[in-house]
Amino acid sequence: QAHSSVERAGLIAGIKLRQLEVDEKYKLRGDTLAEAIRKDKEEGLIPFYAVAALGTTGSCAFDPLDEIGIVAKREDMWLHVDAAYAGSAFICPEFRYLMKGIEMVDSFNFSPHKWMLTNYDCSVLWLQDPTYFQNAFNVDPEFLKHEMQGLVTDYRHWQIPLGRRFRSLKLWFVLRLYGVGNLQKYIRSHVAQAHEFEALVLSDPRFEIIGEVVMGLVCFRLKGSNELNKAFIKKINGAGNIYLIPAKVKYTYFLRFAVCSRFSVMKDIQYSWKEIELRANEVLEEQSILK
Repeated sequence: QAHSSVERAGLIAGIKLRQLEVDEKYKLRGDTLAEAIRKDKEEGLIPFYAVAALGTTGSCAFDPLDEIGIVAKREDMWLHVDAAYAGSAFICPEFRYLMKGIEMVDSFNFSPHKWMLTNYDCSVLWLQDPTYFQNAFNVDPEFLKHEMQGLVTDYRHWQIPLGRRFRSLKLWFVLRLYGVGNLQKYIRSHVAQAHEFEALVLSDPRFEIIGEVVMGLVCFRLKGSNELNKAFIKKINGAGNIYLIPAKVKYTYFLRFAVCSRFSVMKDIQYSWKEIELRANEVLEEQSILK
């Protein structure tokens, strides 16, 4: 369930990638990683990098870092955590239990433009030890040297380009404008709305929830075939009143209801559910006629 950018990075770097199976809750377990490493070594490969997710793109699943981290440390592998969407929620203390094992991570990324009221694009990367980046990118011709060298953080040694945009300024303004309390209130409101939608889905026996509802994403589907649900989402999006994006994990095709608008309130959840019920009635009626 790693984001497509992981696969793209592997293609750019020219390295082999292995996609690992997840459990019934769509989480990557430590023993799965350990077994993959064992098999790779038997084939003469050198496992050196693993990506875990706190809030996968497809279903917002949370990998257990305390399991994966132990394996990565034992094997001397770099462990990166992708928390692009859900990372913003860790501003709320009640969600930090999902970060258990974070002390074993080498790098951590989240995107404030996804769920922290920051304009696109703004992605934050934390490194336990930036020395590796600096050693990899440090090229010091005479024309780039300066008197303050070594006294200040020089980000041209942290990346491929020499210059960088001032993205941190807009994040600073968001933090100053809203404050921690209002940002927490915003996150909690979306989570509450997601659970409201989850309850509506569970109230209708024609539907089922996929995975767990932890943040502002609810994964659900009509009970039935993948083809039925493909027709269902086509019907919803074709009407043009709400818009959903699907995903597929373990051969199961499902719909994703994301609470993500700054202006979203409970009446919007009710409106969306009525629209979904209406389109479900239509697609099920069509299916019965075809039978």
